[in-house]
Amino acid sequence: MSDAKSRMIARAARDIAPGMTVNLGIGLPTQVVNHLPANFPVCLHTENGLTGIGPTLPPDAADRNLIDAGGAYVSTVPGSAFFDSATSFALVRSGRLDLTMLGAFEVAENGDLANWKIPGKFSPGAGGGMELAQKARRVAVLTTHTDRAGNPKLLTRCTLPLTAAACVDRIFTDMAVIDVTPAGFALRELAQGVTVADVRHATGAPLHIPGDAIPIF
Repeated sequence: MSDAKSRMIARAARDIAPGMTVNLGIGLPTQVVNHLPANFPVCLHTENGLTGIGPTLPPDAADRNLIDAGGAYVSTVPGSAFFDSATSFALVRSGRLDLTMLGAFEVAENGDLANWKIPGKFSPGAGGGMELAQKARRVAVLTTHTDRAGNPKLLTRCTLPLTAAACVDRIFTDMAVIDVTPAGFALRELAQGVTVADVRHATGAPLHIPGDAIPIF
């Protein structure tokens, strides 16, 4: 993993407050657990049926039956609980998640999220991300700022099929921290070595810049 991605994931982890119940979605978000302090008082949830998630483990140290929603080997912590999918999604649907962190292919300036389907490529379906995005009290996205071809992922409108509409609150990228506001994308923080001009150029929608100093992560 690149230093920029690791820095992004570490910065996202700092948005998790003690006492929260937090879902970590497939992809980059599952790595957030490895950037939390030891014994941090948080209840981490994975949609395949576990609350209380410890750091990911290498195959030679893992219980091969214990994985997160993305298939990575994870560990337990004191108080971990296992349950079926019905119970897992009852937790999601009843609004008990303080925060979900999800990956994304695209995010629109009004908070629309597209993270399940790229035309021409196989996808098993929108899956649990659809409900996580709608039911969590706060939705954060972790994604690279551009795709492999250099095209922006933060857009005026999504071009890919939506997972959920107007759901995203904050976006962590390898370049910046950006909030979704009623006025559109607002720059909050810059990654080390990245300029405002860099972020503007890589963003496919208007970007509101604060008038005071911008924090660096």
